[in-house]
Amino acid sequence: MMKRTSDFPASQDAAIATMRAARVLPVVTVDSATQGVAVARALQQGGLGTIEIALRTPASLDAIVAIKQEVPGVVVGAGTVRVPADIERARRVGVDFLVTPGTTTALAEALVESCIPATPAAATPTELLELSGRGFRIAKLFPVGALGGLQLVRLLQGPVPDMLLAPSGGIGEVDAAQYLAQPNVACVGGSWMVSRDWIARGRYDLIIEASRRASALAGGG
Repeated sequence: MMKRTSDFPASQDAAIATMRAARVLPVVTVDSATQGVAVARALQQGGLGTIEIALRTPASLDAIVAIKQEVPGVVVGAGTVRVPADIERARRVGVDFLVTPGTTTALAEALVESCIPATPAAATPTELLELSGRGFRIAKLFPVGALGGLQLVRLLQGPVPDMLLAPSGGIGEVDAAQYLAQPNVACVGGSWMVSRDWIARGRYDLIIEASRRASALAGGG
């Protein structure tokens, strides 16, 4: 069994607290730091103060830096963390948390060693048990829509009772509340309130409106 750093349990406490506080986590993809700041402001105005910037574009890290500098109060994480090098890149820009789309052995070990609040992804009970064995107490269930949706979340409560879930992938405004009602769900992730088309067209008013509805689903409005 790999050695666990002394700060790792505390980092899991922080990851759980972050996800529970967010309830609805916007997964944001931007093409510039300017877009990132504008989206973060719109989300914050709509009542969503925790956001995940996906490491899918060259602008993602610059966007995280700009948001932290220009939008006080927003909790900013890095998503689509796929390899250990992504963790170090994210650390350098001061992210508040990490989210992965899947979790290799090397990535899991690096997350433990980093002690940055992390929600690693799993798609099966076996993967969840492996994460639990490493000390993780919260996991992203991805892509939940293709895996069985709400029924899978409910079924996992029995065999994996100690693992909190953050379902993502295929969740929208219509069914988010049903996921959030499950006792093993800390939050849900989604992009329905941050449409790439809206961002490209500068329709931040639509993001604000959608964020207000999402915030209400999360109990914030």
